[in-house]
Amino acid sequence: MTTAVMTIKGQVVIPAKIRKHLNLKKGVKLYVEERGSEVVIRPVTKDYFDKVAGILSTRGRLSEALLNEHRKEKVKEAMK
Repeated sequence: MTTAVMTIKGQVVIPAKIRKHLNLKKGVKLYVEERGSEVVIRPVTKDYFDKVAGILSTRGRLSEALLNEHRKEKVKEAMK
């Protein structure tokens, strides 16, 4: 079991072993969900969007818009 400590600002460092295993890099967006008494954190990836596609009646338009926004943000980060 791996543990982490939350700072007074609510920040949590994901242990290096987990970051490497999931290929999480600086700037990756994470989806944070409260599930009962648990906190679930998942990277926002194309696989994530494919998994949640169809939950809303947007027929994929919302997923595509979010992916486009994510791509734009990656380009902005690369330009810095």
